[in-house]
Amino acid sequence: MTTQPDTPTPAPLEQAPLGPDDFDAQDQVLDALREQDDETPQWEFCEGFMAALVCTRRPIEPAEYWPVLLGEGFVPAQHMEFVWRWKRRWREIETGLDADVESLDDERTWQPEVLDTRGAIAALPEEERAEMAGEAIPSFAQVWALGFMYAVENWPDDWAPPRDKEAAGMLDEALDAIVTLTEDDTGKPALSMYAEDGPPSVSQQRVDDFGAAIWAVYDLRQLWRSMGPRVETIRKEATPGRNDPCPCGSGKKYKKCHGAG
Repeated sequence: MTTQPDTPTPAPLEQAPLGPDDFDAQDQVLDALREQDDETPQWEFCEGFMAALVCTRRPIEPAEYWPVLLGEGFVPAQHMEFVWRWKRRWREIETGLDADVESLDDERTWQPEVLDTRGAIAALPEEERAEMAGEAIPSFAQVWALGFMYAVENWPDDWAPPRDKEAAGMLDEALDAIVTLTEDDTGKPALSMYAEDGPPSVSQQRVDDFGAAIWAVYDLRQLWRSMGPRVETIRKEATPGRNDPCPCGSGKKYKKCHGAG
């Protein structure tokens, strides 16, 4: 009897991580939406927005976040494949952020899908680069960070600092790490995140800041999960004294009206 070698069972497609073709497909949908609404963001912005939603203290329902991200005209039922890939990526981010990892080199570590646009342009032939001279090109991971903070800013109550000083300090430090990436990379280009042998386009400080931002998202996920949703304070209206006028406006004393019995 021949023993077949053990082979890993492939994950169901619904659980499979998104690949380059999937991200290209998402971009194509966004490009088409941009023809109707020029404020439709790039996928990298959506990536940051989604990461923030995954970390937000209160679960935000799709019906609440789709209009914020893609406008009132976006109808999920008309873009089922886009939504399907979105859900797969959401699960992938959750799995990565909930994994017990100690190094960014761990294959289980969540990694944002970000672009080194400057690196891609630097790798173009000189004549093509010249056509883009003077254009504002975002820094590495800048669009992702802007997407993350856009979600934070749209749900301020759910990102309000907790009363616990240590937790509030953790929140501020983590958000500061992400805000750092929303700013331009003005350091000396030292390496390319676009291609290993590409022209330098990203500073070493930027790479370090990117790593710090990834750990910051891990901290935010753990912080809000440990605290749970906010509990709204219920304010009970003061009960009038027995000899006070009844608040119903009858002119009688409370004890003779609604306070009787």
